[in-house]
Amino acid sequence: MAGKRSAKTVRRWLFGDQLGPHFVDDDDQPVLMIESRAVFARRTFHRQKAHLVLSAMRHRAAELGDRCEYVAADTYAEVARGPLTVCHPTSRAALGLVQRLPDVEILPARGFVTSSAEFQDWTETRGRRRLLLEDFYRDARTRLGVLMDGDEPVGGKWNLDAENREPPPRSGSLGVPEPWWPAEDEIDEQVRHDLDRWEADGDVHFLGVDGPRRFAATAHEAGEVLQHFLSDRLDAFGPHEDAMLAGDPWMAHSLLSAPMNLGLLDPIDVVRQAEQVYRSGAVRLASTEGFVRQILGWRDYVWHLYWQQGASYAHRNALSAERPIPKWFAELDADDVKARCLSTVLADVRDHGWVHHIPRLMVLGNYAMQRGWRPSAVTDWFHRAFVDGYDWVMVPNVIGMSQYADGGVMATKPYASGGSYIDRMSDFCGGCAYRPKVRVGEKACPFTAGYWAFLHAHREDLAGNHRMAQPLHGLDRLKDLEELLVQEADRGSTAP
Repeated sequence: MAGKRSAKTVRRWLFGDQLGPHFVDDDDQPVLMIESRAVFARRTFHRQKAHLVLSAMRHRAAELGDRCEYVAADTYAEVARGPLTVCHPTSRAALGLVQRLPDVEILPARGFVTSSAEFQDWTETRGRRRLLLEDFYRDARTRLGVLMDGDEPVGGKWNLDAENREPPPRSGSLGVPEPWWPAEDEIDEQVRHDLDRWEADGDVHFLGVDGPRRFAATAHEAGEVLQHFLSDRLDAFGPHEDAMLAGDPWMAHSLLSAPMNLGLLDPIDVVRQAEQVYRSGAVRLASTEGFVRQILGWRDYVWHLYWQQGASYAHRNALSAERPIPKWFAELDADDVKARCLSTVLADVRDHGWVHHIPRLMVLGNYAMQRGWRPSAVTDWFHRAFVDGYDWVMVPNVIGMSQYADGGVMATKPYASGGSYIDRMSDFCGGCAYRPKVRVGEKACPFTAGYWAFLHAHREDLAGNHRMAQPLHGLDRLKDLEELLVQEADRGSTAP
């Protein structure tokens, strides 16, 4: 790493997820951006993710004008010649690359609320206690004065999650305005042309289908999405944030994860604006607190755990899950699936490259964990299939939260459930070929049967977890357990 230089005279190298104005130091700083076609050749990404990333990079280069050298190259190393400064990259692979290059100064990470030094200070106060999200979140709110009345949380409670767990309305609609959608332009047209050409040449292959760009690709567009969400959708977000609707993948969610993970918004600004809207009286506290917790708490917590847990974390496999992801799931073949929840969610990923956090966790992740698919492969699939997927995002979320492959670093118990949870929190089950309360037979719900098969397979692994004592005890009451296990073994990797 080179010594310190004047930020105004040294070019700033911007990666494709460092595109907001807060990643440069002033309006005159020269910038280097590198578009690598080889990135898309090495891995099969969702078509709409490839479009979004390239559109965002090219839009940013157009904004910067003559200040920006925008180079298309096979590798970063052939172009990234110093002297350069770069904000701390967001993946271990990118960091390793930058560290190997001569004459490149690595600056502290940007685009997160809590700095690495502040997170380290917090971990040192923990001693041998677990690095709990809730404690991290409270520390951040206190330190930054977010939703606080003096030394106490607004409303007297830190966490209002209990108010944000309502099932979906029977009408099948939240009755909120649609999200603000960006309008494609000539840059998007050129991106689509290039992707079509690369695919026709056989250089790259994609998941999912092409479609209109749904997610913000510029800081201006991201600001429009944010303002529309705060004024028209935030109040409805909280109560139903864990609910799912077959006909409405967006519901009242913000759709800010993709532009935020591209670096287009500074998260502390997002949090402050949400708090202002609450204090104006326009939005209920529970909705605001739930949204703030996602950004100030969860997003930063995931980022810091990615680095704090070390490189081996991505390969954790506490439940010894070794099965490969079946082709129908890997390739988003939703039409081959009878289970309505899984078919609907896979179709939404196929068509949009996005579903909100509960379908990810309780449908896709839940099914993968029940079936014993290798966690590293599941992580890679999430990374490639979602428009907001990056290594730092998906490693903790999938290895830790979704697949319980870290053995309890992030979650106190596996996020496994049967069909009853999905029935309660969605409208999927009504038109399904399976019944959520049936374990065995033609109508047996693959989630319900899979849940009990999962508990049986990991009874010893989970025996010491007090939160799993009651579910594990329930295994002894199942008179049809043996029949259920045979049924689930026969299902194997076929689509349910």
